[in-house]
Amino acid sequence: MSITRRFGVLGRSLSHSHSPALFADRFTAWGVIDTSYERFERADLEGLENWLETEAHASPALKGLNITIPYKQSIIPFLQDLTPTARAIGAVNAIKRTANGWIGHNTDAEGFMKSLRPFLTSSQERALILGNGGAAAAVRHGLQSLGIDVIHVTRSPIAWEAMRYETLNSAYLRHCKLVVQCTPVGTYPDTEARIELPWDGLTPEHLVVDLVYNPAQTAFLSRAEAAGAQTMNGKSMLIAQAEAAWDWWNNGT
Repeated sequence: MSITRRFGVLGRSLSHSHSPALFADRFTAWGVIDTSYERFERADLEGLENWLETEAHASPALKGLNITIPYKQSIIPFLQDLTPTARAIGAVNAIKRTANGWIGHNTDAEGFMKSLRPFLTSSQERALILGNGGAAAAVRHGLQSLGIDVIHVTRSPIAWEAMRYETLNSAYLRHCKLVVQCTPVGTYPDTEARIELPWDGLTPEHLVVDLVYNPAQTAFLSRAEAAGAQTMNGKSMLIAQAEAAWDWWNNGT
């Protein structure tokens, strides 16, 4: 097979990433025979602009990248433009080369909402978002588009309305029937790690989502399930955002 186009995922540590296998499966299903999808690990973004230009003119050329932790926000200054969606969210998870340079887009919000909608109920009108990174920004954007009230729980102050973990109590948690864990805590290989909640505040009406998908059942989800909540991991979001990114790389503007 002759490779004529290259795509990939850019992040700091990618040993846990399922994206290459996911795209390999999709390429087979879609009959794509001239394209590769690679991991690009970088300890930091120093020199990224030159690297992107070099790879864009390589043979075969790099056409697009998924962006993952921790670069969804810090990559923005290296880009020539953002789509309206990425600008509204303030984070990108996909970039592509255009005639005007590299531009950024965000398909995380679309992917998250597509995965979440079948499980939402009318009782989940308020949400707690754990974390303040690029994934949290996309989740915030998606939930607010449905009119769901959101508040972030973080270790440090951020621009959004937020509360610290130490001030979160079980009474407050009972009023927020949707909880979305948006940090990498618990990702392989550190699978025993978890963020702590006042677990006695969870009920069978709660939906607890962990965007981590490797492992499929994180320590955080196991504890939430033991407390009686419904749970969901991030695998369906991963698939939905990847398919949306592929469509944007090839058909979007």
